[in-house]
Amino acid sequence: MTITPSDPYAAYSALRRSGPVHRIAGPDGSPSWLVTRYDDVRRALADPRLSVDKRSALPGNYRGLNLPPALDANLLNLDPPDHTRIRSLVTRAFTPGRIESLAAPIRRTADELLAPVVRRGQADLVAEYAAPLPITVICDLLGVPEEARTDFRAWTDTMLAPPGPDEARAAIGAMLRFFAGLIEGKRSVPGDDLVSDLIAARDDDDRLSDDELTSLIFLILFAGYENVVHLIGNATLALLDEPVLWERLRSDRSQLPGAVEELMRYDGPAPLAIRRFPVEDVEIDGVVIPAGETVLLGISSANRDTERFPDPDRVDFDRAVGGHLALGHGIHYCVGAPLARLEIAIALEALLDHAPGLHLGVPRSDLRWRDSIRTRGLLALPVMCWNADKTKRPGQ
Repeated sequence: MTITPSDPYAAYSALRRSGPVHRIAGPDGSPSWLVTRYDDVRRALADPRLSVDKRSALPGNYRGLNLPPALDANLLNLDPPDHTRIRSLVTRAFTPGRIESLAAPIRRTADELLAPVVRRGQADLVAEYAAPLPITVICDLLGVPEEARTDFRAWTDTMLAPPGPDEARAAIGAMLRFFAGLIEGKRSVPGDDLVSDLIAARDDDDRLSDDELTSLIFLILFAGYENVVHLIGNATLALLDEPVLWERLRSDRSQLPGAVEELMRYDGPAPLAIRRFPVEDVEIDGVVIPAGETVLLGISSANRDTERFPDPDRVDFDRAVGGHLALGHGIHYCVGAPLARLEIAIALEALLDHAPGLHLGVPRSDLRWRDSIRTRGLLALPVMCWNADKTKRPGQ
């Protein structure tokens, strides 16, 4: 069965109907097991027998991104007790107060990015809004100086969509050197930023090593940039597809938090959880998966499971949406979830304020998606818009 980038949900539905677990080819073509139903996926996300440590994988199985050691020692590749120790130290630095302090800068950045879009009346909302907003937020969070941000975004873009392996390796090398300098600088002159707080975080005599620091910064950047770009793009498109819901949010902003949850469930940025490897033979809904083989947990499929979410292919702001898996579940639940929610809410609210007449600038069928089962995101989102003071669309 083919999972198409433009509409993977029909394939997910068919897979759920035909069985709970399927033998498939992983993203690199190697054998994997795909779990598709909500209850199974949710249980598996919290099952300690399913390791994220690559050392638990048998040779020849899908292992995920091939990163240098200084970037590989991140939370998505660690099991307890290492995961527990590092997450505890991260939580000490990633406080609710720090997240809340970013709200005003996020809104200011959103307003600044939308100003030229509204003046011009058209834009690629991914390139001009959804992408630059989270990279600015991440740079503010990490304390990346203004003069380094252009290079920082270029390296990130190259890593996410490399023209070739040489370019990807060059971007990773440049980012590693940058992170080393950033950590050294923050050690010498701490600032009011997450990197300084991570350097200072300690539990008695326990502190983060240089590789752990570097890997954490990389993970925060990678997840906090890529996922939020696609969350903004996918959520905006879902609202443009349903003008009644767009108008409903315009007239009642109190519905925004619930709308954000429903939009994350409806079309999230990560179709699959990070790959896992059973440390012993594991049975999932009658299917025995041998130890060491790769298990892929279908987040997007689970979030459209009719057994958990009635009429799941419809955006419903009145849905009791608690329990969606877009941000994970269990010990690997997204550590940056509060920041992601804040960014999406502010990004959508700014659009509602500045571009109330936002609409697609091309036929819906012309939109193109990333050709990936690992990432769900638009390559571009051409839009037309006019602000509240205009009665005609641009060009009329």
